[in-house]
Amino acid sequence: MNTAGKIALFIGGALFGSVGVKLLASKDAKKAYTHVTAAALRCKDEVMRNVDAVQENCSDILADAKAINEARAAKTTEAVIEDASKEIAGDAVEAVIEDAAES
Repeated sequence: MNTAGKIALFIGGALFGSVGVKLLASKDAKKAYTHVTAAALRCKDEVMRNVDAVQENCSDILADAKAINEARAAKTTEAVIEDASKEIAGDAVEAVIEDAAES
């Protein structure tokens, strides 16, 4: 491309840029930016409400899961204690029978 073509492209770009800046700085454009920003803020607020709801549900689920695990652990501990007490009682009965047999 020759020098005249490069200069013409530069001038055209400068003019296009100047017109673009004027359009972007106009009152109508500022009004549109304001409305778009307001809509974005409303959207952000809605997303945050949804995030809060999800966090609350997750907290409830976690609390329920912990309660289930605690109940299972208590049941397991109760079963172990019951088995141990039966074993101890069985050993005591056998000891009494052995003592009676020896007498």
